[in-house]
Amino acid sequence: HHEPAVPACAADTTKPWCLKDDEYPTYEIKHAAETHYEKLLSLYADVADLDTSLSVERPKILEEETYLCPSETAYVKPLRAINTEGKWRVIVNDIEVHYETLTQTTRIEECLTSGYACPLVPECYESKCLQKSIHHRFLVYDAYDQYFPFAIETFTLPASCACLLGAYTIDH
Repeated sequence: HHEPAVPACAADTTKPWCLKDDEYPTYEIKHAAETHYEKLLSLYADVADLDTSLSVERPKILEEETYLCPSETAYVKPLRAINTEGKWRVIVNDIEVHYETLTQTTRIEECLTSGYACPLVPECYESKCLQKSIHHRFLVYDAYDQYFPFAIETFTLPASCACLLGAYTIDH
């Protein structure tokens, strides 16, 4: 018995992650987490120390912000996602173990006009909005590893939206 290549939660989204998952194995993860508590905590500590709220310096007031390319920013707690090897994985999130809740939150920023010319940039410059990504490490649960069903794996997530400028051209 193996998980389907694409989980049911991915049916309603084009994104490589699920924030809602009706088939999320909460009970199985909790049970495995209690069984392997000590070893799991040392792995979790490796990813939990990454406080995403501190990782991005933000202006205090919105008037200070000007972006060349429009984007949408969110703090998310994915339940499943596609890892850098192209496989859907179950991410440990909102799991209570020994009075502690294991959560993994990350900041994502998605370009709204990826591939299109940057607004506010004169047409004499070749420009386009570009989705930039970052590798993020998450603690995952693998039901088929009977010895230790937890691991840290890498996922590619959208991190920022940049404006790529080409050469200056003068059309006569």
